[in-house]
Amino acid sequence: MKKTYYFQVILIIVLLGCSNQQGRENTKNLTDDLTQYVNPLIGTDGHGHTFPGASLPFGMVQLSPDTRLEGWDGCSGYHYSDSIVYGFSHTHLSGTGVPDYGDILFMPTTGDIKFNNGSDDTDAGYASRFSHNNEKASAGFYSTFLDDYNIAVALTCTKRVGFHKYTFPESKNSNVIIDLQHRDKVIEAGIDIVSDTEISGFRRSTAWANDQIIYFVAEFSKSFNRYGVFDGNEIKNNNKQAQGENIKAYVSFNTEENEDVLVKVGISAVSIEGAQKNLKSELSGWKFEKVREDAKKTWNKELSKIIVIGGTEEQKTVFYTALYHAFLVPNLFMDVDEKYRGRDLNTHQAEGFDYYTVFSLWDTFRGEHPLFTITQQKRTVDFIKTMIAQYEQGGRLPVWELAANETECMIGYHSVPVIVDAYMKGIQDFDTEKAFEAIKYSAELDHFGLKQYKKFGYIPAQDEAESVSKTLEYAYDDWCIAIMAKELGKTDDYNKFIKRAQSYKNIFDPATGFMRAKMNGRWFEPFDPKEVNFNYTEANSWQYSFFVPQDISGLVNMMGGKDIFENKLDEMFTESTETTGRQQSDITGLIGQYAHGNEPSHHMAYLYNFIGKPWKTQKRVRQILNDLYTEKPDGLCGNEDCGQMSAWYVLSAMGFYPVTPGAPIYAVGSPLFDEVTINLENGKVFTITANNNSEKNIYIQSAKLNGQDYTKSFIEHQDIMKGGELVFEMGPEPGKDWGTGKNNLPVSAITENLIIPVPFVGKGSRTFIDTTEITLGSIVDNVEIYYTLDGSEPSLKSKKYSVPFIFNKSVIVKAIAYKEGFPQSNVLTAEFHKIPIGRTITLNTKYANQYSAGGKLALIDFIRGPLNFRTGAWQGYEGVDLNAVVDLGSIQLITKIETGFLQDVGAWIFMPLEVQYYVSNDGKNFQHIGTVKNDVSHRLLGVNIKNFTLNFATKTRYVKVIAKNMGSCPDWHVGEGNPSWIFTDEIVIE
Repeated sequence: MKKTYYFQVILIIVLLGCSNQQGRENTKNLTDDLTQYVNPLIGTDGHGHTFPGASLPFGMVQLSPDTRLEGWDGCSGYHYSDSIVYGFSHTHLSGTGVPDYGDILFMPTTGDIKFNNGSDDTDAGYASRFSHNNEKASAGFYSTFLDDYNIAVALTCTKRVGFHKYTFPESKNSNVIIDLQHRDKVIEAGIDIVSDTEISGFRRSTAWANDQIIYFVAEFSKSFNRYGVFDGNEIKNNNKQAQGENIKAYVSFNTEENEDVLVKVGISAVSIEGAQKNLKSELSGWKFEKVREDAKKTWNKELSKIIVIGGTEEQKTVFYTALYHAFLVPNLFMDVDEKYRGRDLNTHQAEGFDYYTVFSLWDTFRGEHPLFTITQQKRTVDFIKTMIAQYEQGGRLPVWELAANETECMIGYHSVPVIVDAYMKGIQDFDTEKAFEAIKYSAELDHFGLKQYKKFGYIPAQDEAESVSKTLEYAYDDWCIAIMAKELGKTDDYNKFIKRAQSYKNIFDPATGFMRAKMNGRWFEPFDPKEVNFNYTEANSWQYSFFVPQDISGLVNMMGGKDIFENKLDEMFTESTETTGRQQSDITGLIGQYAHGNEPSHHMAYLYNFIGKPWKTQKRVRQILNDLYTEKPDGLCGNEDCGQMSAWYVLSAMGFYPVTPGAPIYAVGSPLFDEVTINLENGKVFTITANNNSEKNIYIQSAKLNGQDYTKSFIEHQDIMKGGELVFEMGPEPGKDWGTGKNNLPVSAITENLIIPVPFVGKGSRTFIDTTEITLGSIVDNVEIYYTLDGSEPSLKSKKYSVPFIFNKSVIVKAIAYKEGFPQSNVLTAEFHKIPIGRTITLNTKYANQYSAGGKLALIDFIRGPLNFRTGAWQGYEGVDLNAVVDLGSIQLITKIETGFLQDVGAWIFMPLEVQYYVSNDGKNFQHIGTVKNDVSHRLLGVNIKNFTLNFATKTRYVKVIAKNMGSCPDWHVGEGNPSWIFTDEIVIE
């Protein structure tokens, strides 16, 4: 028996040794080539909007195929569903919702020279068919085969240089087309055939980036024997130069079968000289495979910052592709001589930092930049120094900066949390005083509703579109400013901004438990939390009512406590996935009303930790990881958004996520892999181990940090940066004893300088005919409300509200709320307008609820809609005519009828085809008195307002207005076949 026992012990030791050795070998093999798990085609199908081409980490060049010229799913220039390729350009955006880039297109061909791209007829242009069967994409490399020309194309790159390899068939007419008109609108372009192996040029264009310029220098490995240019009118053979808006060129060779022609293209945003320097410095030789291998090594170095063990092959592919996508953006925007094009569009010299572009901050402040504070600390400093330079040169921190242009896309001032998050985590190697000056300046401007936000404590819906989302995001950004002010000893600034950080309280409706817009001080009606409308940014109330990351405790209390908050979260995840209101293509990846395909939802699954129910976070996080990410081309459930969609996966797969960037803690989720090793820039290593981890064992039972019991459902940033090991024991059932209890919950709470929310109008029509009854209320119990009715500012000496009041004339109500021990609230301002007695309106067609403009009286309330239809002041009709009858109350002499309409083609809103006017004395028998035809082009972009006026003298009581909707969006429009809108306000009868 003893011998048997000893044998069993030895056998176990040997097996364990083999197992450990095998594990070390697997780890070694994994770290040898992590790029084997990168599939750049993930996200190129569906609505991911990624590109498959060659780029280095945070590189200036994104050399990739262009298969689509326009449209929302063509934002990156490539879509997996396409089978035609137009060529290979040098700049691309990763996962955005607006198209741009696609600069400096090269396309190899054979046969006759064609400058038409073939978008209407492939055979008539230089485009070619291709097959995914002949397509390969990996980190830093892309290849395909052009079926129409029998040309193999391979692409790789350095940071600033694109490297092409074209393998031609035998031909006396092997060509390379250079198209500088490709994709967006060209302001000016120029090309210069410098020699029989070199071409240089530039392209200045306007699109999402209003004024983008890119210079290039291209060198060929083989001398071309024919060349020419196209200036928009004719092909000019043997001409070396051209300049204009539609500039193209060609070069031709005689090639043998399978002969390689290599092309190196250096780019710069500064000058041709800069492009030349970039080319000479980074790519002096012609060894394509070496450059490809160097790109692979560069990617392996970056990817090896995080090593995962365990999981399936698919999960590793999704993880490392996500890390790859996260490390693509922002992009280097500086030449090798450190010159760059600044926000003032002038050339500047960087001093001790790399300058970057493409800051999709509404997306990336949430997860990607916090990921960088762990994995890219040196670059994080450069990103912040870039932001400060943009403040100094452009007058403001970036919001959504692209190629030296501020696009003003999205909302908030989210450079602020990026800077503050880094600062609070000890990343401070930048001018902190200048940074604070810059973040404070962003918050003190008066645009995009900020003026009203500062004045009222929230943004009234009638004054600014997306008022709920902007109020919430401004409040969070203000909290970030407050905590940095406190760290810097700026007490006055802290006090000011910590009060502003509580502005979310002013738009919380306790009756429904949702964040809700206020119009004229009254809750927006009709209200449906599933409705996507102009009060929210790419979302509905479900998807924004949990965005108070700076004061989750305050939000929980306002909702009624932890149990009610938990039920509300549960309800969000279990609701139907149906949304109402306008179509919003960004709302995807739905689990109930949770929308993972868009960023406002990204933190929500982790909120259970804050109420002591971390096992619910673990369940939902695993569900999202498993169900909403795959290794297929359509493996992203929404736009990649410059790395944020992928950063969520990377962080969550490691086992944690930053719910509140600016607070140096991470909420713990459910680690996906058996082991994750983070190789930190400071030389230390942090390891996360999940023992007994499996597809079913998703719940944390217990944990140890550096050998000591760890009961917290969060981890501090400093614990990661010090290095060490966090070990989880996993199981198939919720571990309800772990991560609970007062000291084990993450805390997000504002406890100083508490405010009293502004009062609201509970009842009272903004426009009325006879009388209106007005009531006032507060979301806080036991407060006193003081008001004025003459437009003066209320104080504690003003009349105290006790009962509703009734008015039979126009009036301006101003009110404040007060509670002992708190400062008085911001001022409520509400205006009530009386319509002349006798005038009423009947609507025979139904307006869209989200564009009611306040109801049927909106068209005769004497209040004209502004240029921005998103404020809700315009009444919208989707796919139907406007048919309205105005009753003047008695037969009157009229001399003019006028109806106002708004057109915004980009929003699918068109002028009516015509407006017909009728009159009647009995309201039954109508006489047609005239038709006003539309003379505004339906292709006219921007916002346009037209009054359809008919001058006609007659006596009548009833006036009928019929505005003819065009029905469906035309075939040239991105919304082809979908219902078009008409927006109207107001019907004027004189």
